[in-house]
Amino acid sequence: MRDPVEHAAVPGTEGNTRDWLDIRAGTVVDAHPVRETPPHTFRLTIDFGPHIGVRSSVVRVNHRYVPARLVGRQICAVINVPPRQVGSFRSEVLTLGMPDSNGEAVLIRPDGRVPDGGRLF
Repeated sequence: MRDPVEHAAVPGTEGNTRDWLDIRAGTVVDAHPVRETPPHTFRLTIDFGPHIGVRSSVVRVNHRYVPARLVGRQICAVINVPPRQVGSFRSEVLTLGMPDSNGEAVLIRPDGRVPDGGRLF
């Protein structure tokens, strides 16, 4: 059976994925709704440990998440992407998620507690 996913290289990324995609674990230390955006859009402040520091991310999720319950949760994010302006906020990292069977966002997180700033390998 053939794999349905095409495995073409992204231009300029030949070689080991770890050389160009830096995914780290961090702990959400603050979360607030972003008023001038669609519903369930939150601004997260994420601590990636002493070597990387605190970064912000704007995420659009769903009813599954409320800001108060995101605080203290670890998430995974790509930290070496260009900042993006979302409304009046600057999103410095790309918080990772996947769609569930209904197409709603499920945030990616470590299965167990890991050090903040831990790198995916």
